Amino acid sequence: MIKYLHFQACIASVVFFMLLVPVTARGNDPAMKLWFNKPAATWNEALPVGNGSLGAMVFGGTARERLQLNEESVWTGAPRWDANPDARRNLPSVRRLLFEGKFAEAEKLAQNGILGSFRRDNASSYQTLGDLILDFKNPGGISNYRRELDISEAVSTVTYTSGQTNFRREVFSSAPDQALVIRITADKPGAITFTARISRPGNKALIKASGSLISMSEHVGNGNGVKMETRMKLLNDGGTVLPGGDSIRIEKANSVLIFLTAATDYFTPDPSAWSEERLEKVSARPFADIRKDHVADYKSYFDRLSIDLGSSDGNYFTTDARIAAMQNGYDDTDLIELYYQFGRYLLISSSRPLTLPANLQGIWADGLTPPWSADYHININIQMNYWPAEITNLGELVLPFADFIDAMRPNARRTASEVYGLKGIVAHYTTDVWHYTEPLGAVVYGMWPMGIAWSCQNIWDHYLFGGDIEYLRNKAYPIMKESAEFCAGWLVTDPRTGYLVSGPSISPENRFRIPEGEGTASMVMGPTMDHMIIRDLLQNTIRASLILSTDKAFRRKLELTLEKLTPTRTGSDGRILEWSEEFEEHEPGHRHISHLYGLHPGNQITQQQHPELLEAAGKTIEYRLAHGGGHTGWSRAWIINFFARLKDGNKACENVYALITKSTLDNLFDNHPPFQIDGNFGGTAGITEMLIQSHAGEVELLPALPEKWGNGHIRGAMARGGFEADIEWENGLLKTAKITSRLGNPLKLSYKGKTFMLEATEKGKSYRFNKDLNLAHNP
Repeated sequence: MIKYLHFQACIASVVFFMLLVPVTARGNDPAMKLWFNKPAATWNEALPVGNGSLGAMVFGGTARERLQLNEESVWTGAPRWDANPDARRNLPSVRRLLFEGKFAEAEKLAQNGILGSFRRDNASSYQTLGDLILDFKNPGGISNYRRELDISEAVSTVTYTSGQTNFRREVFSSAPDQALVIRITADKPGAITFTARISRPGNKALIKASGSLISMSEHVGNGNGVKMETRMKLLNDGGTVLPGGDSIRIEKANSVLIFLTAATDYFTPDPSAWSEERLEKVSARPFADIRKDHVADYKSYFDRLSIDLGSSDGNYFTTDARIAAMQNGYDDTDLIELYYQFGRYLLISSSRPLTLPANLQGIWADGLTPPWSADYHININIQMNYWPAEITNLGELVLPFADFIDAMRPNARRTASEVYGLKGIVAHYTTDVWHYTEPLGAVVYGMWPMGIAWSCQNIWDHYLFGGDIEYLRNKAYPIMKESAEFCAGWLVTDPRTGYLVSGPSISPENRFRIPEGEGTASMVMGPTMDHMIIRDLLQNTIRASLILSTDKAFRRKLELTLEKLTPTRTGSDGRILEWSEEFEEHEPGHRHISHLYGLHPGNQITQQQHPELLEAAGKTIEYRLAHGGGHTGWSRAWIINFFARLKDGNKACENVYALITKSTLDNLFDNHPPFQIDGNFGGTAGITEMLIQSHAGEVELLPALPEKWGNGHIRGAMARGGFEADIEWENGLLKTAKITSRLGNPLKLSYKGKTFMLEATEKGKSYRFNKDLNLAHNP
């Protein structure tokens, strides 16, 4: 009876939304569109466009349109050094106190004697570029309104009727032309009248309008940040142009094109000349060619992968209504597909080769003080940003991340040497575009030296998927080697066990209750996550040195270190220990689940190698969830990946639904809260992990397929070894699979206990398999 009433309630909610939401004309691919029947009332309802560096949030207003603008390098601050000069001297004493169990004393000494006291977010922050405002004169009331983002083409569109005239605006950010492009049209001549202006919070920007041009410049952050330049040009077909002060008025035009470019002196010594040159080039080209090139460039990434998880009727409803319907129990698999591809859209739009990596908000952040400075947290957040890149066939988008870590190396060497007295490179929980690496802030988050070591996992994976030996030799291995060198020197022998341990360090942002004492602590000698990261790094560095036939003596040193490294241990209740001892958690449902790094994104906890740890990992995640875990968007996304690795498709699916219904804003942005983009990327990665995995030495098909997704396909997913997979399933079982070998590597394929082995594959050849993994005869 309860199930029946719940079903009736779900149907009622869907019917209710059908009555509220008019079904308007849709394009050729409605499944790949976010759409709404009203303008955005808040930033969290606006729609993002971006070309990797230049982005905008499109509000879609009719009387007033706001485009909130971003350029990736608009940062306050500058390079500086904030390390504690006494850190190296105090390190042995902190370690001694921790080994003696004097946690409170150790933390006090570390806080004052190792960590720098300066809060870096007081000195540097990502900021908005500004706002582009269009004030329209409409001939009458508004009807037939529609605002959409087509993620199959990366174009945002606003359409509406005013009086007897139909208006249309298209907005996109072109990578080929490095410009934001807006086209305004109407189906009646002389119908377009509006005023355009650019503004920036703080009223410090210099803004000039002349002819059809507006410029804006500012030395941001009270003169302590970058120098930014913005150029905008309006081209009207018909009507008149009336510049005045800081704005331009267009009267009675047939159509209008708006081009906007922006740059800072972070990348170019003369951002004014750069912006002007790009503006003149793009404004001299026909709009049709600009749009065509933009779409072709974007689709060269986006069209590499398609996914189908079943059909639903959700496409007939606005996106916000679909989320509300799912919250009421409606099973909208099409919305999950849209959410999945939206994650890929965001990565393509915020991370391109030769740009900065995606930050905490990708490239989209409002105001002068965004949450957490929209910086680069390297204790999970930036790593999660790139989890979907390789597996969803966007591998080259990882390169900005690798380049960014590479650029940190000079500062990271100085930190290793001056703070810890060690060789190699080290960074802590967060950084910014000035690449600071020293330990700062509070112990509970700042005393964690594994930022670069974790980042090496993404950097190494790029080689495993793509097989680029020059990338390995010239970019990945040098970073990995220096990070491994630090970690090998950082480890010390635990006098209680004889094993090597990392410390002083923490399990990121978590605390435990001090045994036989009062209060809580977070710092120990030997947190489990550190050892998992170090084991991962050392093993991968050894493999890389073998592939490159280099550093034999160093390789042997790492092998000996691995033999002595503290193994992963379980507690009395069968859960994986988070710290060096079985402490009582202060917050059992903590958002970070760091001690499961070896399950995901690492590969140390697998059915093939350590089934006993796989069982312990399952108990660990269940305990966390039972105590309120997964309450932030990115944490819920990580949980999807955990259950996928545990091969529990139904639990993974439950958390996909929880991510969308509890931690997703109306514009599909992840809600930490507030907006934080890593949850979008982690969610896309987790769904992919449910359908294909390759971390355990084999390509496993449908390892965590849930009952809800009985029929479907994924085409274009990638596996380590350079394998591209097209997988189709029916009634919950594999139907066919096509594996294309890009690199000619050996292939081990598995599905439900069945395996297929090829000692060598032919580069560029596709291999087709049936449901029993029998190899079909290829033409």
